[in-house]
Amino acid sequence: MKAFHLKSKPSRCILAMLTMLLCFNMTSLKSEAQVSNSDYWTLAQDTHNFVVGNLLNSSGGYSIEPGSSTSYAWYDGSQMYADAAFIQAGDDRYTPYMNNTFAFMGDLWDTSNPAGGYFAAANINGTNPNGGQYVDDNSLIGVIYLDTYAVSTGTEQAQYLASAEACANWLITSGQWDNTYGGGFWWNTDKQVKPTQSNGLALQLFSRLYKMTGNPLYRTWANKVDSWLNDQMYDSTNGLYIWQIASGGVKQTTNFTYDNAIMIEADLEYADAFSKPAYITKAKKLAKSLNNVLWDEASGVYQFNTSDPRVNPTWCGWATQALLHLYQEDPKAIWLDHARRNIDFMNATLRNSQTGGYYNFVNLDGSGVSTDIEGVDQAWMERMQVLLASYE
Repeated sequence: MKAFHLKSKPSRCILAMLTMLLCFNMTSLKSEAQVSNSDYWTLAQDTHNFVVGNLLNSSGGYSIEPGSSTSYAWYDGSQMYADAAFIQAGDDRYTPYMNNTFAFMGDLWDTSNPAGGYFAAANINGTNPNGGQYVDDNSLIGVIYLDTYAVSTGTEQAQYLASAEACANWLITSGQWDNTYGGGFWWNTDKQVKPTQSNGLALQLFSRLYKMTGNPLYRTWANKVDSWLNDQMYDSTNGLYIWQIASGGVKQTTNFTYDNAIMIEADLEYADAFSKPAYITKAKKLAKSLNNVLWDEASGVYQFNTSDPRVNPTWCGWATQALLHLYQEDPKAIWLDHARRNIDFMNATLRNSQTGGYYNFVNLDGSGVSTDIEGVDQAWMERMQVLLASYE
């Protein structure tokens, strides 16, 4: 399959953007009926308003932080992920945001190479795509497109699926997988490290695409990635996946919350796609290990990693998504409890109540709040709170 970004670019006139913003501020009875009076939904909307006012550009892309002239592919994709959650919850006001960002993403696609692939960054007007190409970026964006596919219809829906497959095609044909260290995807085109998170996201993409399309190529690649992760990256001493294999084959054994959250979801997607109920058991075991090693009961939150006891909305918030996914398969109170408390800690310590935005890092005791505002953190806090709203 020829890999390319299919979505054509819509009109980007300022009037259209202003019209969209005005429409967003209108009351939606459907969304009110769907989410009732959930505080999480209100917080998610407040953060979206902060993003629109401080990060969204007329191009449809998002600045990486207020005032920046740079846009990152996975930050933009993460905003689409949040939009898809809003739409899935019954609020169609977010559809123009999602589709306009999809159009902007076409500027970051490599049209000079038959393999395609998203570049990591570009200017906020879509010019100068740069920064190399990353397996985690392309895998996550492909996964996000399957969520946007699920809340779309007609031409847009077909384009989202085709673009998800284009991301998978880049993974397969770009040479990012080789036999170094027994297999596995490199993190990026520099080929310096092979991380758990890049491979875990690729596994999610291949598993979901196989279930949707039945294409045996995706089954083959899902099995390859799954085997490598379990053979090379799983640490049986604590029941978690390690960070990465670095130069010379040295395994860096730090355990990250988001790595293992990604793997919980990867196991659940693999179980679903290939009718492997043992992988649901595997996901539950991994979640228990995550709680044993990286959950801080005193604060009620997951820490960044075993070497860094701080909290970040994206890297630690990822656990909430994984636990909610697990809760759907195994409705035990502990999964939902930890999913909620994790986000509640961030709302209490990282949220600016005046703006609705979130800061970047905080210590477990609530001290040392950073003053950095990262676009990706806003997107993940939006998404996590929309997901939690359905349980209120």
